[in-house]
Amino acid sequence: MSNTLVIIPTYNEKENIEAIIRVVFSQEKLFDILVVDDSSPDGTSEIVISLQKEFPNLFLEVRKVKDGLGKAYIHGFKWALSKKYEYIIEMDADFSHNPKDLIHLYNACALDGADFSIGSRYLNNKINVVNWDFKRLFLSYFASIYVRIITQIPIFDTTAGFVCYKRSVLQNIELDKIKFVGYAFQIEMKFKAWKRKYKHKEISVIFTDRKKGTSKMSGSIISEAVFGVIKMRLQGI
Repeated sequence: MSNTLVIIPTYNEKENIEAIIRVVFSQEKLFDILVVDDSSPDGTSEIVISLQKEFPNLFLEVRKVKDGLGKAYIHGFKWALSKKYEYIIEMDADFSHNPKDLIHLYNACALDGADFSIGSRYLNNKINVVNWDFKRLFLSYFASIYVRIITQIPIFDTTAGFVCYKRSVLQNIELDKIKFVGYAFQIEMKFKAWKRKYKHKEISVIFTDRKKGTSKMSGSIISEAVFGVIKMRLQGI
């Protein structure tokens, strides 16, 4: 058993899931993996089950309801805390996050003193995104600036979904009180950790848009982020 769990939420990721699992397990450091699948109709969970015979440190949780990325991650966080992992990492299934960067996120927390580390696409105002159209890049980049202005949080990539948390952060962040489930979930997690005086470190990564499968981004997710941030700042949650 590793001291670090990589949580990969999935919905219809049959084209990516086996490949991402194999690459994570091929890294120099041993990571355990938990796939949190929202009952994908395409057979994603069945692929994971078949791989469990080969990888004893691959775990699967299947949720009956597809009710948001945030809910899937909270399910995974609670599972990780029950299993005594010291470090818990969020990661997408579609290779937009490079598994080679896992060790850098881990080292930032395990060796460099951070309580949570962020794989940042926009560190020091540099943009490291590949294969996004201008509209999506513009929206994401300026969303992070908007969040920094509204919340005053000193993080460049506030919407990043490639994050490592120390166990203590997730224990004290009151997961049951997380209000947002979509795009704003990532913002709320960072905001709550920062408000509780936890130290963070951003690691520059290159984000590459998925080559297989379809994006889960929607207008309602973006709306939640835009208006949710104002509410979050006013309430100081």
